[in-house]
Amino acid sequence: MNDQAFIKLRDVSKYYLKGKTKVPVHENVNISIPQGCLVALMGPSGCGKTTLLNLIGGLDRSSGGEIEIGGQRIDSLSENQLAKWRSTQIGFVFQFHNLMPVLSAERNVELPLLLTNLNRQQRQQHVATALKVVGLEDRAKHYPRELSGGQEQRVAIARAIVSDPAILMCDEPTGNLDRQMADEIMQLLRDLNTRFNKTVVMVTHDHHVVAKCDYVINVEDDDLSNCHLGAALDQGVA
Repeated sequence: MNDQAFIKLRDVSKYYLKGKTKVPVHENVNISIPQGCLVALMGPSGCGKTTLLNLIGGLDRSSGGEIEIGGQRIDSLSENQLAKWRSTQIGFVFQFHNLMPVLSAERNVELPLLLTNLNRQQRQQHVATALKVVGLEDRAKHYPRELSGGQEQRVAIARAIVSDPAILMCDEPTGNLDRQMADEIMQLLRDLNTRFNKTVVMVTHDHHVVAKCDYVINVEDDDLSNCHLGAALDQGVA
């Protein structure tokens, strides 16, 4: 375990109850992820990649072990503390965008800021900056139905970065896009990683995406305790 790592999982386990039976998803997971890198989580369907993402992002609770992000033990936080931590430290990007169809692009991006103490003018400034970063400042007034799939995902990414989080958690962010759009979204995530030092952790099945990451965590044989962190281009996925 690297003591200098930004994201640390120590002997983390996760199980669900089915009746009185414990159904394990992960057991004794140990992972260290450096700050400012782009990491892909890969593995067969059902192996728990999204569960791992949710544990790191504070959307789900572990059943045991320690999860430390930037020196903060998030597994020991109360629900209110965890929600506050997520709102400032984590940005989420999903496969199907999860945009509100009745809201314009700028209003969708603004949603996370409604939970902050920023006034309306400050929120508008943050939204304008986020939309400019993803190249959609000219689509601020457009509704999701008026945008392409790639543009919708860019709005979703703008929403994820509008509060300037340290980490972007991405669950199949290119999975619903064609090759060209997928490459554009991946380039945007890479730009956010390099220009703004965002740590990006993503679940993906796309080997083209993995080849552009710094590291890959391979999940094999449905056992995450066997995963390892290695250079993506050394994994035979380029």
